[in-house]
Amino acid sequence: MVSSASNFYNDFDITWGDGRAKILNNGQLLTLSLDQASGSGFQSRNEYLFAKIDMQLKVVPGNSAGTVTAYYLKSNGSTWDEIDFDFLGNLSGDPYILHTNVFSQGKGNREQQFYLWFDPTADFHTYTILWNPQRIIFSVDGTPIREFKNLESMGVPYPKNQPMRIYSSLWNADDWATRGGLVKTDWSKAPFTASYRNFNANACAWSNGVSSCGTSNSMTNSWLSEELDSTSQERLQWVRKNYMIYNYCTDANRFPQGFPPECNLS
Repeated sequence: MVSSASNFYNDFDITWGDGRAKILNNGQLLTLSLDQASGSGFQSRNEYLFAKIDMQLKVVPGNSAGTVTAYYLKSNGSTWDEIDFDFLGNLSGDPYILHTNVFSQGKGNREQQFYLWFDPTADFHTYTILWNPQRIIFSVDGTPIREFKNLESMGVPYPKNQPMRIYSSLWNADDWATRGGLVKTDWSKAPFTASYRNFNANACAWSNGVSSCGTSNSMTNSWLSEELDSTSQERLQWVRKNYMIYNYCTDANRFPQGFPPECNLS
């Protein structure tokens, strides 16, 4: 069982960006930057097989069109699992889009997108991924915005066998990120910077085929069986009603043969 109040030096490695990613304030702050030559990124030292992970992010301010700040869990290989938060930049004054996706066994196409009820560039906010054997819950400042349940009984693959690392990157995606690629990155505004702090993991770390959680399911592992209570369900519905702007489960053009089975329950 790993429960860590983070020091970025201990928990993460900067993996690319040639000096554009920096760990500051004695390991309490991490910044990624993007300019015309390159973006940057980092990854966790640990792999996890089930986790509840919090990170506070402050995304690129001002004219961030064309940029994507990605924060996600991902396994290795060609049939990978992945749980994504992507922050799609926008022109000054236009809202960021928070893009979410779940991949299982290499297959994604489960996009849901949201506006936020605050300006994510003005201050740090907490973005949480809860991944346990029964469900995946995406939350923002403690408010759930999406739930993906384990529906293997209906033939829907669920991420449960492949350990994942945490990754984050800031990169230029102006071929698709903003209004489908119509709005390009304004490099006169570079460098673009995203900031991270207060990483926290309640997690089963995976090492050499062994989980740190063992077989005990004590109260410290309550997140392993966590689900949405009635208050959280109401907040989830509030977000879906007021802030969801795209849902693959309502996009009939993409699924002429019929919607994926999990859509029939949501």
